[in-house]
Amino acid sequence: MSYQVLARKWRPRSFREMVGQTHVLKALINALDSQRLHHAYLFTGTRGVGKTTIARIIAKCLNCETGITSTPCGTCSVCKEIDEGRFVDLIEIDAASRTKVEDTRELLDNVQYAPSRGRFKVYLIDEVHMLSSHSFNALLKTLEEPPPYVKFILATTDPQKLPATILSRCLQFSLKNMTPERVVEHLTHVLGVENVPFEDDALWLLGRAADGSMRDAMSLTDQAIAFGEGKVMAADVRAMLGTLDHGQVFDVLHALIEGDAKALLEAVRHLSEQGPDWNGVLSEILNVLHRVAIAQALPEGVDNGHGDRDRVLALAQALPAEDVQFYYQMGLIGRRDLPLAPEPRGGFEMVMLRMLAFRPADSADAPRQPLKPVGISQATVDSAKPVAGAAVVAPVVAAPVPEPVPVVAAPVVEPEPVVVPEPEPVVDLPWNDPVDAEVEPEVEQQPAVEPVLETTGEQPELTPMPTPTPDSVVPDAPEWVSAPVPEPTVAQVEAAVPGIDDDEPPLDEDYIEPDMDSAYSYLDDLASEHTAEPAPEPEPEPAAAPATGLALQWLELFPKLPISGMTGSIAANCTLISIEGDHWLLHLDPAHSALFNATQQRRLNDALNQYHERTLTIAIELIKPEQETPAQAATRRRINRQREAEDSIHADPLIQQMMQQFGAVVRHDTIEPVEAPVPQAS
Repeated sequence: MSYQVLARKWRPRSFREMVGQTHVLKALINALDSQRLHHAYLFTGTRGVGKTTIARIIAKCLNCETGITSTPCGTCSVCKEIDEGRFVDLIEIDAASRTKVEDTRELLDNVQYAPSRGRFKVYLIDEVHMLSSHSFNALLKTLEEPPPYVKFILATTDPQKLPATILSRCLQFSLKNMTPERVVEHLTHVLGVENVPFEDDALWLLGRAADGSMRDAMSLTDQAIAFGEGKVMAADVRAMLGTLDHGQVFDVLHALIEGDAKALLEAVRHLSEQGPDWNGVLSEILNVLHRVAIAQALPEGVDNGHGDRDRVLALAQALPAEDVQFYYQMGLIGRRDLPLAPEPRGGFEMVMLRMLAFRPADSADAPRQPLKPVGISQATVDSAKPVAGAAVVAPVVAAPVPEPVPVVAAPVVEPEPVVVPEPEPVVDLPWNDPVDAEVEPEVEQQPAVEPVLETTGEQPELTPMPTPTPDSVVPDAPEWVSAPVPEPTVAQVEAAVPGIDDDEPPLDEDYIEPDMDSAYSYLDDLASEHTAEPAPEPEPEPAAAPATGLALQWLELFPKLPISGMTGSIAANCTLISIEGDHWLLHLDPAHSALFNATQQRRLNDALNQYHERTLTIAIELIKPEQETPAQAATRRRINRQREAEDSIHADPLIQQMMQQFGAVVRHDTIEPVEAPVPQAS
């Protein structure tokens, strides 16, 4: 008789022979015993977890000659034919090779025929996610309402690819992966019955290599039996799989705990004889440290998936918890940096030596022999001593100070071994700011240049200072000097200001704190002269009187006119004075006359003609309106909204509580009205 592989020989033939998947078996057994049978089942899960096996067992349960039961006899002709794969009413379809809609239609054409032998015709569609979208659409109606003698069993490893319309028509069961413990338990039973000698460590290697699949575990066991000449030994299985000896990982950790660098490097040397993947070795060490941390927090929570539970518990007692976390973190960083190492083994050794060198020195099981000094700079030990060869900051040379100004000199500290003279601080005066730059001892003094900006009060006699270099920094300069001004440019300022020589810029001591309003006003005027764009319009001043009569009519008319831009700005600052037939007279604030010209007047006239649908003639005179203009009305409304927003903030109980308890201050410049209403004539 030909040899039959273990995966087929030991395929379960009833529910009681199934390994695992109790959450699925319980539901199926209860449904069969109570005759609550669904017409479509969907089994999902990774390869080799029992999807097809359960489907065949269900077919036996439905068609067994003893009746519909969860425990088929296994001896009747129907059960034997299903086990041998020749039962005519069990149609197994490989959806991966029959993806076309024509194949699905052929299948559905045979659904209408009653079963030949059994009670039910069972369609087992494996890898159903491989069907095309047209095949799914063709299957929908039959899958929802099949004949009473038809049962559909679908199996897939990728349920995400199934349409929701298919999922909603099936009872879905998700099969779980097999744990290494369950795989080892089943392999122990199988090899015991088959009279094959084995070692427990070998079965654990096979259980982890199966990665949750019982069929893979059985196939690997077949391979291990052939490799080991009828035996399943750990050394043979390790050589066959090319995996790392797990015991050597513990040897590395034991040497690390003992602080023995020689034993640590010796353990690494033994690892290198197997030619391992050093990144994988580091991953195994991290896995062990992870399980050690679990053992320290919850000893009963440690699984025996690697067959080393006792060794993990022993490590948990010998290694402090903080060391475990430290080693784990350093291993993660070392694994990230391992590809950057010139040689993988050297990178792994550096990670281990780094763990050994930086372990907490005050722990009870610290290394017995401290590492020898490796030429570490004494500056890291005694930070009070200066570092030889360090960069020396050049002393600040203060300018001569007039007699009335006292100078406070600090003693010069002479540290060992390098003498670093300290700067001589001077009294911080607004006209005598020290310059943090290296200058020559003797500098030719230049006459002071008369400042352009006018200031109030008498200024003391100033002593000129050396011209600062471009990289020099004025530490305590006034804000108006240090703040960057986007425009005008420096060249524009120097070209426009009289009395300043282009070749010799003014000295720092010549800058005198000016009046801020006059300074910014001067810069604004200077910017407007050197830019092509017109200066921004001034804020409209409050009106002398509220709008009435024609002025009020103009306020209501202005938002309806089809104008914008400069034309709209001119109209917003006008007010209607008189209407004589088709002739209108408007007054424009002279402060906004810079934008006014004949073109703007023509555009405004066209807008009025378009709105009134007749020809009007307007005249605009540059006279300050006495009543409120649309621009002034918009400003008034904006101020009112801002005031209301500020009042609502101050009236908030939570804000008041914060101000009382914590001394909070409301910054009014950060308050903005929410959802400002559309401007309307008041």
